[in-house]
Amino acid sequence: MKQAVVLSIRGRQSYADQEPDVIELVTEGQMEYHDGGWDIRYEESDLTGLKGVITCFRIEPDKITLTRTGSLHSQMVFQLGIPNESLYRMEFGALMIRVCANSMFFDITPEGGVIDLGYSIEIENSQAGEIDYHLDIRAV
Repeated sequence: MKQAVVLSIRGRQSYADQEPDVIELVTEGQMEYHDGGWDIRYEESDLTGLKGVITCFRIEPDKITLTRTGSLHSQMVFQLGIPNESLYRMEFGALMIRVCANSMFFDITPEGGVIDLGYSIEIENSQAGEIDYHLDIRAV
């Protein structure tokens, strides 16, 4: 059964010699437990620059999958120390990306929970930076 939730999301992106870019967002979403894992889903906004995109974090025992659909399509699979390659398809083209999780923690219950995810990212075989997400989830 789908449960309405409020998500507090903090994302930090660090690229090369640039100052880290931090985005903080509070939004409504849904969570649902099925097939042995949790789906945490929300719609992006103008603040993230991805308006019209649906983001879903799939939480399974040793894996987090981040899927985006809408004006862009991507699916990144995170398992500690295991690189994952995928296409990041946008309206104007596609890029090959490679991600590798360096930290993962989650604790999800029907009342909510927390997700922490840190990973490195390569774009078209060039090291691009480090990304960290922190999500606080609260059932409403």
